[in-house]
Amino acid sequence: MDCSSYSTYCYRCDDFVVNDTKLGLVQKVREHLQNLENSAFTADRHRKRKLLENSSLNSKLLKVNGSTAAICATGLRNLGNTCFMNAILQSLSNIEQFCCYFKELPAVELRNGKTAGRRTYHTRSQGDNNVSLVEEFRKTLCALWQGSQTAFSPESLFYVVWKIMPNFRGYQQQDAHEFMRYLLDHLHLELQGGFNGVSRSAILQENSTLSASNKCCMKGIYKTNSPKTERKENGASTVVTAIFGGILQNEVNCLICGTESRKFDPFLDLSLDIPSQFRNKRSKNQENGPVCSLRDCLRSFTDLEELDETELYMCHKCKKKQKSTKKFWIQKLPKVLCLHLKRFHWTAYLRNKVDTYVEFPLRGLDMKCYLLEPENRGPEHCLYDLAAVVVHHGSGVGSGHYTAYATHEGRWFHFNDSTVTLTDEDTVVKAKAYILFYVERQAKAGSDKL
Repeated sequence: MDCSSYSTYCYRCDDFVVNDTKLGLVQKVREHLQNLENSAFTADRHRKRKLLENSSLNSKLLKVNGSTAAICATGLRNLGNTCFMNAILQSLSNIEQFCCYFKELPAVELRNGKTAGRRTYHTRSQGDNNVSLVEEFRKTLCALWQGSQTAFSPESLFYVVWKIMPNFRGYQQQDAHEFMRYLLDHLHLELQGGFNGVSRSAILQENSTLSASNKCCMKGIYKTNSPKTERKENGASTVVTAIFGGILQNEVNCLICGTESRKFDPFLDLSLDIPSQFRNKRSKNQENGPVCSLRDCLRSFTDLEELDETELYMCHKCKKKQKSTKKFWIQKLPKVLCLHLKRFHWTAYLRNKVDTYVEFPLRGLDMKCYLLEPENRGPEHCLYDLAAVVVHHGSGVGSGHYTAYATHEGRWFHFNDSTVTLTDEDTVVKAKAYILFYVERQAKAGSDKL
């Protein structure tokens, strides 16, 4: 039973249910929990009153550089192995352009009439017509950075995730990168079609001010450079593609006749392999060889590669599958560059984790040498500064724990579910990154590079 919404989850049905026993035991548990909640609320109210009376500083005031500063960040409750979702939500909440767009959307009341003001027990029979991912995502972002000492419970958002993303039903540990891709894709699709009575034309008109040149981003293939994730998506640009959308040029050359094939692939993030020569180096201070850097991973991604026998290219000139080479160029850089390090690899029986430390810059990631036409981009438009990083702690994708580091108004925070702590740059750079969010640097900033 979810102790916040009092909804009962059945593992056999893989869903919330309304069934009760003949003696009404489930309802008795609900009533008991409600009494506990009311008692706790009363005690909490008295405790807060005493704190206000006895101290002018609350527990969220810390000394930063000799002065007192308040931690305004709010944590997210873990609803049962939902750290994968919490880490992504906290990271996205610190990408200013993206976050502000959703926070400024008009609020929409989904429940009315008989259900208004009443607690709803979620069940399979409720259907999907009365849920909006955009609306619940907006509410969650608005709840963060409000200075609340109490962690916010994203249960309404998680319920919508269950409804529209069946892969994430239940309380098993999930992959944070996979969740991020599903989340961004579904936000994009809902914004394309309009939501909660807001017309599609109104949304598209607002999006056009973000980027007039991004309308090609959704025409073609969404990919993270893995064929298994390719998926056709057509339509106009939204804030998702305007901020995260970039374009790759994929060049394939036949080694027999020399025929060259090119195609442009839109992307929302890039999945980078950790080069095999660094796989055994687990920490920055190990002596056995050089440290793997983010540049090594980017170079491995864009270097010329000869395709193996299982990936033979169908040459239109030779009229059959031939050996070939492949190379990626970045044709268009996004405003926010999301880099996913491939830390999980399938073996014969299980999915192993690559626990290699990868060195990454906090500032000045220079992407110019990976561009198809670097001369068409000013140097200031190729530099990126780190905004957030998601870290996986543990040995396997189905276990372990996710946390996130993110910068807000010049300070770094560590988000560990309901706990938010102030941290420093030295701690951040030692993290074994899983997902990195880099924001395009403004022209007025400095010029230090990777």
